[in-house]
Amino acid sequence: MRVDLFDFDLPDDNIALRPASPRDHARFLVVRPYADPVLEDHHVYDLPSFLRPGDALVFNDTKVIPAQLEGIRHREGAEEIAVSCTLHMRVGASRWKAFAKPGKRIKPGDRIDFGVGQGDSAACLMGSLIATVAEKGEAGEIDLAFDLSGPDLDQAIATVGHIPLPPYIAAKRPEDGQDRTDYQTIYAREEGAVAAPTAGLHFTPDLFAKLDAAGIERHFVTLHVGAGTFLPVKADDTADHKMHQEIGHIDAATAAALNAVHARGNRVIAVGTTSLRLLESAALDNGTIPAWSGATGIFITPGYRFKAVDLLMTNFHLPKSTLFMLVSAFAGFETMHAAYAHAIETGYRFYSYGDSSLLFRKDD
Repeated sequence: MRVDLFDFDLPDDNIALRPASPRDHARFLVVRPYADPVLEDHHVYDLPSFLRPGDALVFNDTKVIPAQLEGIRHREGAEEIAVSCTLHMRVGASRWKAFAKPGKRIKPGDRIDFGVGQGDSAACLMGSLIATVAEKGEAGEIDLAFDLSGPDLDQAIATVGHIPLPPYIAAKRPEDGQDRTDYQTIYAREEGAVAAPTAGLHFTPDLFAKLDAAGIERHFVTLHVGAGTFLPVKADDTADHKMHQEIGHIDAATAAALNAVHARGNRVIAVGTTSLRLLESAALDNGTIPAWSGATGIFITPGYRFKAVDLLMTNFHLPKSTLFMLVSAFAGFETMHAAYAHAIETGYRFYSYGDSSLLFRKDD
């Protein structure tokens, strides 16, 4: 499909720079894709009223790490330059794939010194966190081989790194201490993401208690969200766009529990596009969800037939983004254009810190 079909005008005033407080008081657009879409305005704390006892919410329990690193590139015979690197996928005990700026001035063999502040980590004792550019790919992507590995590397990154706010927020304000809490779900557990699974940011202990009282199950999967989620679609046609891969995991007990949900006639609700993409990557053609572990670069556009997910809770996404294409596939192209027009007109807040929606699946 043509990428420009997924474009729409979004005023700057609709972009959220801070989350709602309390989190579950964000606005909540319920979208039912009938012939004439039914759009209902609510709040996230109303979620239990749209679910049935025995339904199951699936959360992504990945934890955001401070993956934004600022450093100085060293190369023999060349001037030193400042380099900004955003880690996006771990590929070994001492190696990360990253997006670098300025990417065109980085070459394999370059050494990048990410200055380390005061502290007691191994990296601090050494005085610096240094990596060698092992490989260079397209669009500013590089492979960094760090001098440290394992827990020592993790500690060093935690010491010097910054929370990699989405570019549409970072362009308007700097990251601060509040983001360390705001840009993390209350159930984050598995470290490795460089972007938050933002639909989950709306959940609070109070909302969890209401869901428990309503008989709604909670299950957790892990997909380490990469910085590729922020990359624009530069192709003119969706067939020419290549997704970056992300590492995910579904354990056997969770897979069995979700299959039991469907077997008894209840519904699986993905909290966020990250949970949905992982479930759909794992699911078999008959809808069965097996235990699964690996990398996924699934790209969902209209025409995709969903196998595992019945409802989707998700925030509002960028124009011409892969995520707006995904929700258009899930609830219907015309339905989502109508829903976003309504959201913009009535002042919903967009993107990572914005409001949320509950999408019912369009069945062909």
